[in-house]
Amino acid sequence: MPAKSATKSRYDVHPSLSMFQSSLAGLKEKTGRTLEEWIKYVEKEGPPTEKERREWLKSKHGFGSNYASWVAERSVGKGDDGNPETYLKQADEHVEKMYSGSKEALRPIFEELMALGRSMGNDVKVCPCQTMVPLYRKHVFAQIKPTTRTRVDLGLALKDSKVPKRLINTGGFEKKDRISHRIEIASLKDIDAEVKRWLKTAYEMDK
Repeated sequence: MPAKSATKSRYDVHPSLSMFQSSLAGLKEKTGRTLEEWIKYVEKEGPPTEKERREWLKSKHGFGSNYASWVAERSVGKGDDGNPETYLKQADEHVEKMYSGSKEALRPIFEELMALGRSMGNDVKVCPCQTMVPLYRKHVFAQIKPTTRTRVDLGLALKDSKVPKRLINTGGFEKKDRISHRIEIASLKDIDAEVKRWLKTAYEMDK
């Protein structure tokens, strides 16, 4: 489960960060070096590019794909530093960028959908990414995405539920993706009782 940050952010720490922090904490135990020590070692002894360093860590040092990618990324100044404060700062930036310029007028729709998602229960987490804002309970049960300049798509994890035509099948269930359907929201009035009912259904299915 994603953990709440101590800061007064509007958003929540993405659940992948917990795995990242846990994995990095065990890096020294598994490999004999901390992340910082590996970065210095790779910069001194490893090949020049991120891709080459990733493959070098796997072939010469027996790294798994995740560890190799994290160390290689950080060694060239990329990647997440694993700090919840950094993520929450980036989360704010992601949302501001998503709803800027030609999509600025969609911001009230996002705010209303986020508030509606929060109202489903105290265990809802809002964890922005670069292009969308997923809503988590135990897993992603919904996502909010400004798909065009005039529309926000509310994605829902409904598996193979029988739904009305308004809920568009994304093909996600067949592809084993969490999000299986979407509802197109072009104005605040589109966030009606039907939207609320299906969002509640997606939330309750994620037990």
